[in-house]
Amino acid sequence: MKKLLSPLAFLAIPFSIFAQDISQFIHVDQFGYASASNKVAVLSNPEIGYNNSLSYSPPAIMELRNASNDAVVLSAAPQTWSGGAIHSQSGDSGWWFDFSSVTAPGDYYVFDASNDERSGSFSIGDGIYNDVLKTAGRAFFYNRCNFPKEEPFAQGWDDGQNFDNPLQDFNVRFIEDPSNASLEKDLSGGWFDAGDYNKYVTFTNKTLHNLLSAYEENPQAFGDDWNIPESGNNIPDLIDEIKWELDWLMKMTNPDGSTHIKMGSQNYSENTSSPPSANTDQRFYGPTCSSASIAIAGIFSHAAKVFGGFFEFESYASELQETAITAYNYSKSFIDTNTLETDCDDGSIVAGDADLDADSQKAQFLMAAVYLFELTGDSSYNDYITGNVIYLEQISTGFWGPYFAEVNDALINYTTLSNSTNSTVALIENSFSDMITNNYDQFFGLSTADLYRAHIPDWSYHWGSNMPKANYGNLNRLAIQSNLVPGSNANFEAYIDETIHYFHGVNPLGMVYLSNMYAYGADRSVNEIYHSWFYDGTDYDNAITSPIGPAPGFVSGGPNAQFSVSTLVPPSGQPQQKSYLDFNDGFPNNSWEISEPAIYYQAAYLRLLANRVNAELILSTEDVASNSTFQFYPNPADTSITITGLNEEASLEIYSTIGSLVYESSIPESGVVDISGFSNGLYLMRLITSEGRSRTGKLLVD
Repeated sequence: MKKLLSPLAFLAIPFSIFAQDISQFIHVDQFGYASASNKVAVLSNPEIGYNNSLSYSPPAIMELRNASNDAVVLSAAPQTWSGGAIHSQSGDSGWWFDFSSVTAPGDYYVFDASNDERSGSFSIGDGIYNDVLKTAGRAFFYNRCNFPKEEPFAQGWDDGQNFDNPLQDFNVRFIEDPSNASLEKDLSGGWFDAGDYNKYVTFTNKTLHNLLSAYEENPQAFGDDWNIPESGNNIPDLIDEIKWELDWLMKMTNPDGSTHIKMGSQNYSENTSSPPSANTDQRFYGPTCSSASIAIAGIFSHAAKVFGGFFEFESYASELQETAITAYNYSKSFIDTNTLETDCDDGSIVAGDADLDADSQKAQFLMAAVYLFELTGDSSYNDYITGNVIYLEQISTGFWGPYFAEVNDALINYTTLSNSTNSTVALIENSFSDMITNNYDQFFGLSTADLYRAHIPDWSYHWGSNMPKANYGNLNRLAIQSNLVPGSNANFEAYIDETIHYFHGVNPLGMVYLSNMYAYGADRSVNEIYHSWFYDGTDYDNAITSPIGPAPGFVSGGPNAQFSVSTLVPPSGQPQQKSYLDFNDGFPNNSWEISEPAIYYQAAYLRLLANRVNAELILSTEDVASNSTFQFYPNPADTSITITGLNEEASLEIYSTIGSLVYESSIPESGVVDISGFSNGLYLMRLITSEGRSRTGKLLVD
């Protein structure tokens, strides 16, 4: 029978977990593992880096235990990694404890009986990442500009309408002629880009192509149940969220195909308040730039292909296609005359430089030609592809890396078209096949190069490393899709799994690289992100110590071995994978180089995770109350929690970490439960339905 995953916030957690510290030396995917997948815990001994004063050596036999009754399920010897060598990227030596043979659904933990060290509890089963994906997807909803965050959709992160004041997004003025009211435009909508509230056309390029490809590759992963305002309209909520951004991009594009590159504030001191609705400073839009028009041509042509698959969006897909053609034709004059604008964004609108170099613009223009050729069959697009593909990095140097994932995708897509040119197809396939087969940098397929099992080159641990980290996994997905080296497909699948596990805790920090995921099963997740809404010192600052904390599911930037503040250790002066700090300070500590989220990091991770999600899976009635999709928020909480989504009467029990019952009552109709008398700390909640079924979850009171 089909199964629906219940929210991870209510995974069964035994009381005993709270009586012990979770080990710093045992690294597992804190959400869990699919039943049929490989399952390997990494055991670490820190030798270089901030934690080298610690030491660990496992016993001859490690155990996997059932979390519900502490019964030993598996006893096995850990395997020494690389003969006891120190892994240079982490500074750790270590071992692998393989428990892949355990496939029975349930909750487990890894235990070292000799040293009394244990992992947190995690699940084995199907559908274990469903709610993780939903939560990561909902980060785009929280990043919606010019849209109030109201219940029941806000789930505790409420805020009113934002940037709707005079001379903000609904009547924004041109930065180069700010006194000219006749140039005012309605440029409302879209997503905040990253830690600031600005909106950039060119920065949506990687974001939207990854999200569109995520849906194309794994449509089964995306349901209509993310609890956003569009949920229940029979359209996958990912598609609804993408359309929110596309609608804004349509406003940024002029009828002739010229496109404004970005919009935002003119000074760093403006529009920096939390929450977003508190900001009243004027906003501006920037000039039209060739890079922005090329981005529109590629994004809208790809989107037209995807949205054309929904009868509800037939006319919208046509509009996207026609606008893509117009933007392409407008951009072609810059291409043909070699006059691409590479210094168009002069920084008058502060923060990120949205310009692209000439080679990047040419690559994206060719990508647009691929999708327009697929949509229209017009041979002029194919002529451009065949005449210019040799200049792409993928062909001229043979390097297919994680930094132009959208171009990689378009090239492989071209090889599948029935009307493509055979010689060009062979050129593309031979180049990609050689890259995979040679595998000089060891990021195709699982290898022994990384103690933490998801190797990427040293040079990819830079500002925003979590984006290429995810995209290396997505590149392995592309290798499978191309089927050029079919004998290695299983190994590429294994690499995807291990990259997901890295994000979920199999890394030297033992940290889930998503914000505030405690309610979804994480034991250590990112507590602070550099984001204007969730800024240092606000109620949203820290997931543990602040009244509210950041919204869950934001992917942080990741380890940055090039961090600029050498006096701050860590993250400075560490092995690559330890070049991270859980902080969100502003200048001069520059936390944005470490913990700032961004929509393009988010999209890369979402695409990666979608490979292991099926939104159609449901739990049996033995596991979850019929049709119940209940949630509770906020978590951490202060004086009360709100429980939503119940379809039947239920009662609530709350236990202390030592197992004492501290609260017992039926859940009121309002769903609001008063916890104002609770002491700060961790509690176990148990919800019992009228039919006798139950779910449990962790609650942090602060």
